Amino acid sequence: MNYYDARETRDPAERERELMARLPAQIAHAKANAPAFAGLLDGVDPGTITSREALARLPVTRKSELLERQKAARPFGGFAATRWGADCRRVFASPGPLYEPESARPDYYRLARAFHAAGFRAGDLVHNTFSYHFTPAGSMMETAAHALGCTVFPAGVGQTEQQVAAVADLKPNAYVGTPSFLRIILDKAEELGVAHSFTKAFVSGEAFPPALRDAFAARGIAACQAYATADIGLIAYETPAREGMVLDEDVILEIVRPGTGDPVAPGEVGEVVVTTFNPDYPLIRFGTGDLSAVMPGASPCGRTNVRIRGWMGRADQTTKVKGMFVHPGQIAAVAKRHPEIVRARLVVDNPDLNDRMTLHCEAIQPGEALADAIAASIRELTKLRGDVSFCAPGSLANDGKVIDDVRKYE
Repeated sequence: MNYYDARETRDPAERERELMARLPAQIAHAKANAPAFAGLLDGVDPGTITSREALARLPVTRKSELLERQKAARPFGGFAATRWGADCRRVFASPGPLYEPESARPDYYRLARAFHAAGFRAGDLVHNTFSYHFTPAGSMMETAAHALGCTVFPAGVGQTEQQVAAVADLKPNAYVGTPSFLRIILDKAEELGVAHSFTKAFVSGEAFPPALRDAFAARGIAACQAYATADIGLIAYETPAREGMVLDEDVILEIVRPGTGDPVAPGEVGEVVVTTFNPDYPLIRFGTGDLSAVMPGASPCGRTNVRIRGWMGRADQTTKVKGMFVHPGQIAAVAKRHPEIVRARLVVDNPDLNDRMTLHCEAIQPGEALADAIAASIRELTKLRGDVSFCAPGSLANDGKVIDDVRKYE
């Protein structure tokens, strides 16, 4: 097996020691150079943050909070440790708008590792169909390809017939972009009688179901995907084993209960929270808003880092009931008040078009007194009435949902 570097196959205990050894310096750097973290981590001694337990006591900064802080202090809300000039090569705007810096460091987003796992090598011609306009996706992919010694055709989005013409003329062997656009290009090429030249693809940005992967394979294209964000860069990537996604070597990942900063049990679905070692944008416990879960064991491909199940939905399940917002954090607070609750899930429905909240609880020694106490906590914390329904241990779905809005308006 040809790995990107020796770090991918090292002993997991060695990797954990190295990550925890690097963590205090990154926290100190964030406090000293990113004003937002100077405030968020006020009173925190970076030298004491040498374990996951200590890290879990620090606050989570979620994307929604990042947006609000950026609105109050443009461009980066005090989270960046870089300034305009040679150290900040580009600035991008993602929907929101959220602004992200990109420094001149090679492979800034660390995606070369994922490209290598997807079979990209020096000398490949990469047809990059991600946008180069406003958002960083095009640059994220191009810098990774360049780090591996690939040549890039910056195709960008749209203009399908021109895309096919470029494929016919240049004969790129590698595609980068969304899986749906690859299918569109292949269908258009077939319609125009043009033979495609792709043998490999790196896809991201949307769901990539196995049926579509198989359809590409039938056309001679081996396609892999990755999980990356504009803020963090690479988080995890698919390998030839096709069993989950392996974490990048330069992030610390936690899975927490939505609405809280509390890590969940191994295998349980929760929100992806990432700490990065990027010196220019040192995000500490950044809540992505995405749901995933850690998989047991190591990948059959030989890489020894932790695996996750990939993207499993969104963690922000805030909903409005009778004109009042109900947040996952409020439901988590209800559960914390009552240690008898093992797991809880608020279901919102509307029989006869009247909103109703029911907290379904897996509980130790359920009873009427406990139900009354939980209902009182619901009313105190949400300012709304809610019913309580006890269910058998293990019966609630392990899908990360804290609030399930099943209302219908037909």
